[in-house]
Amino acid sequence: MLFRREILDRIATGEVTVAFRVWRRPTVRAGGRLMTAIGELAIDAVTPVEIGALSEADARRSGAESLRALVRDLSGREGMLYRIDFRRAGPDRRVALAGRPAGAPEDRAELDEALARLDRASRTGPWTLDLLTRIDGQPETPARRLADELGMETLALKRRVRQLKALGLTESLRTGYRLSPRGRDHLRARMRKDSG
Repeated sequence: MLFRREILDRIATGEVTVAFRVWRRPTVRAGGRLMTAIGELAIDAVTPVEIGALSEADARRSGAESLRALVRDLSGREGMLYRIDFRRAGPDRRVALAGRPAGAPEDRAELDEALARLDRASRTGPWTLDLLTRIDGQPETPARRLADELGMETLALKRRVRQLKALGLTESLRTGYRLSPRGRDHLRARMRKDSG
């Protein structure tokens, strides 16, 4: 679930606390968390609603300029209309994690195991070391170009980068990615281990 920057700014102030989306099936669930540029959102409820039941108050809480504008934006889409109630739950934990060194042996072991799980779950074989190495050697490379170099779809590459980001290993830039300090520490330690 994506939000425009202007809406994210209003979520940060507490002015926007609800969203309306037309989905074939929900992409978030009650009790879940959503990472955004302004931090984590806690999803409190995901409820099917009828478009005719929406009010001006709903439109205001969603950041729409009016009920008419909200209905216009939602009309003509295929799927069911859902109301998503949320609140800002704090800063993005990945940002704090990315800045934390991966120096302690238990932390390195935990990261090694998490990366090994990602590699084992892949139908195309191990990928984490190759992608970390490429991002380290080619920071700010557009996702499409990285995907082409790796022979994969851009969306699949972005999913993989998000998995690495969830571990605090990568950072998204305006264009492309870079390794976080934690990612660089971990990659250097892994290279030393593999060469020794």
